[in-house]
Amino acid sequence: MAEQNILTYLPVLPSGELVGSAAELLGAAAQLGTPVGVIVTSPGAAEDAARAAGELGAAAVYVAEHEAVGTTLTEPAVNVFSTVWETTQPEALLVPNDIDGRDLAARLSVRTRSPIASDAVGVHRDEEGIVAHHSVYGSAFTTESATTHGALIITLREGAVDHRGQAVTPQIHRVELGELTGPAAAITGFEASVEASTRPDLRGAATVVSGGRGLGSAEGFALAEQLADALGAGLGASRAAVDAGYAPHSLQVGQTGVTVAPDLYIALGISGAVQHLAGMQTAKTVVAINKDPEAPIFDIADLGIVGDAFEVVPQLIETLQARNS
Repeated sequence: MAEQNILTYLPVLPSGELVGSAAELLGAAAQLGTPVGVIVTSPGAAEDAARAAGELGAAAVYVAEHEAVGTTLTEPAVNVFSTVWETTQPEALLVPNDIDGRDLAARLSVRTRSPIASDAVGVHRDEEGIVAHHSVYGSAFTTESATTHGALIITLREGAVDHRGQAVTPQIHRVELGELTGPAAAITGFEASVEASTRPDLRGAATVVSGGRGLGSAEGFALAEQLADALGAGLGASRAAVDAGYAPHSLQVGQTGVTVAPDLYIALGISGAVQHLAGMQTAKTVVAINKDPEAPIFDIADLGIVGDAFEVVPQLIETLQARNS
C-alpha cells in the first residue's frame, strides 16, 4: 500500500525563515506517511522556505505567494489549503497548536467536513489509521483520538515530538492564489518588537528553567536566569511569580500561560499548583528544588532536592561552568 500524503502547515517568519516548529511537524508527518509541506507567504520568500522544508524532510512542498499575506488574517492560507486538499487528498493535516494554527484548523474543518484532534502531544499509526495522543485534565491522564471517517486535522503541541524527517530534495509545486472574496480580518498596521536574547524560545526549548514565588523577589528571580544561561535553556515562571511581578507574563508556564514539553524541566521555588503542572507535566524529566518537602511538585518530579535554591543553584552553576571551561 502506497504511503498517504500528510499535509503540514509551515508558517514563514517575516525574516523569511520557517517557524521553529517546522522540523517537529514534518518529523511527526514522517511517522505517518509522506510529509507534504504547505507554505503561504508574501512574494519573494517561498523558494528559500521550500528548500528549507526539504532539508527538514518534506518530500513535496506547495507554495503560494500573495501580497495579502501579512495584511489579511488566515484567509489566504485557508484558500490555499482548500486547493491543495483537493489535489493531494491527504490522510491528515498537521498544524502548530498556536493561535493561527487553531484558527486555520477550525476553518478548514468546516470547509472539508473533517474532524479536529486538538493539542496533540504525539501521533502514531495503527492498523485502522492515524491516532493522536493527548495529555488532558491538567496532564493527569493520557488519551487517544482517531477519526471514523475523513482526514484528521491535528494541532500539535510544540516540543512534544522528538522524531525528525530525513533531508530530501522536495518537489515544489506553485499554487495560484487569486483575489480573496471571502470575509477576512485585515491587519491595518503593526510594529515589530525585536528582543535580543541568547536563550531559546520557551515553547520549543529542549531545557527549561522556571522560577516561582519561592525565589522571593524580582532580584531573586535572577537566580533562574543565571541557571538558564548556564544550561542554554529557555526561561519560564510560575503564575505566582508573574503575579508578584518577578517576571513578565510571556514567561508564564501553566494552564493560562505557555505549555511546554521539554526534555528537561527544572523548577526553582515552585510549589506545584495544578495550574502550573498542566503546563509542564509532559516534560520528559522534571527536577524540583524547594525548601518545602511537602510541595506538590515533588509528586511528579523525577529528581527532587529539598533545600534552599539560593544554596543549591549557585553550586550547580559553578559545577556547570567548571565542566565547560
